[in-house]
Amino acid sequence: MRNKVQLIGHVGQDPEVKTLEGGRKVATITLATNENYTNAKGEKVEQTEWHRATAWGKTAEIIEKYVTKGKEIAIEGKLTHRSYDDKNGEKRYVTDIVINELLLIGK
Repeated sequence: MRNKVQLIGHVGQDPEVKTLEGGRKVATITLATNENYTNAKGEKVEQTEWHRATAWGKTAEIIEKYVTKGKEIAIEGKLTHRSYDDKNGEKRYVTDIVINELLLIGK
């Protein structure tokens, strides 16, 4: 069994890139994927899903240099899940894709 995700979509906002101690970079992006279908009434419907993705090291550097809001990209990675307590003490859950491979598709 494998934990593998492949998505093609458009970047929702400019990447957030941080440089950690030691110079290693981490980039966080949001990716929108769209699905088109016809509902039971015969109407065409477009459904957009938003995904959060994180890249480390060299891949983060490529994202910092070449990826901007609206750019079409393909990513491959694995799903991760984590939880944290927000400032009000409520537990929040986050699903993230850790990017292993990145393909720049758009111009």
